[in-house]
Amino acid sequence: MEIFILAFFALGYLVLAGGDIGVGMTLPYLGRSGAERREVIAAIAPFFLGNEVWLVATAGVLAGLFPELEGELLSGNYVLVVALLLSWIVRDMGLWLRGRVPGWRWAGFWDGATVAGSWGLALSWGLLLSHVLLGIQGPIALLPALVVAALFATHGLTFAALRLRGVLRERAAVLSGGAGEGRTYALTAAALAAVGVLAGLRLPLHPGTAGSLLVPVILVLIPLLVAAQGWVWWTFRHRVTGPSYL
Repeated sequence: MEIFILAFFALGYLVLAGGDIGVGMTLPYLGRSGAERREVIAAIAPFFLGNEVWLVATAGVLAGLFPELEGELLSGNYVLVVALLLSWIVRDMGLWLRGRVPGWRWAGFWDGATVAGSWGLALSWGLLLSHVLLGIQGPIALLPALVVAALFATHGLTFAALRLRGVLRERAAVLSGGAGEGRTYALTAAALAAVGVLAGLRLPLHPGTAGSLLVPVILVLIPLLVAAQGWVWWTFRHRVTGPSYL
């Protein structure tokens, strides 16, 4: 049961947050003016904070149910974990601060931070998954990391195609041709989940002793998280019609 819980949160994060990470990576392509970029960001505005909850939950499950694995991952990949956290902070700062001061220079700077942070997240995850899945480190690990980053970017484009309209949708739908956007999103989601599953199969998944106490609590919380996620998706199921609060 502990392994199922870890997989549930980790794969949920990759699939859900992979969309907003990919949108951030492709922001210069999708939005070619300040107004367009703001509308593109509106596509992920209702979701990105909720998606981050899945990462926090994954970290909590690791610490509580797999303390040995958490120690191995942190000690063996300290630089990557720090890079991932810094990229996360930079990306979120870009999203939150871009609209706080009028002026294109300010917005442009923080849009750049959003793009840089999104690429940092994708590459950090790519390097971490490459290390776990293939056991490689050093410069050669950049090759599979770039493949994973490209998968994030592709997933982001498919998510944007589901959320945007007009010319922005046409740019985002470059992979699906404007038709079958849902199927394309499902394929990229499945690909990200498959990478996560393959990496998980290489990990020494030995639960700790706190499972009897924590598992019942987590099993109660999972339906609440799923219900909240479903409510957000249902509430914001329509395409973006204008800029958001960001």
